Amino acid sequence: MMRNSPASPPHARPAGTQLDLDLDPTIEALIEARAASLAQHQALFWRFRLVTIETLMMGALILCAGLALHQPAAMVLRAAIMVSAGCFASGMLLIGLTGAFDRGLDHFTRWRRGQ
Repeated sequence: MMRNSPASPPHARPAGTQLDLDLDPTIEALIEARAASLAQHQALFWRFRLVTIETLMMGALILCAGLALHQPAAMVLRAAIMVSAGCFASGMLLIGLTGAFDRGLDHFTRWRRGQ
């Protein structure tokens, strides 16, 4: 174990080694735009993932409930597939409409600022 010498306390920084963090405003704007774009992409991915997981859960629930109630397997499988398809389609529609509304609202806001 090494000890710090008394001449240099453990929290002291050598002079002249600090970074100058006064960035150019254009660079900061580019960084913020990149971060916003990445966040939007990740949000879309997570929405799709959530819809997919909910779809699988609904299909599995219908399948398990139908088989637990001793219904014919073909009928239960068909019902599970139909419910899963409906759930997935409505989820995709919801994601698409949300994106369209967001873009429309953004376009309207830009138009409004222009006036």
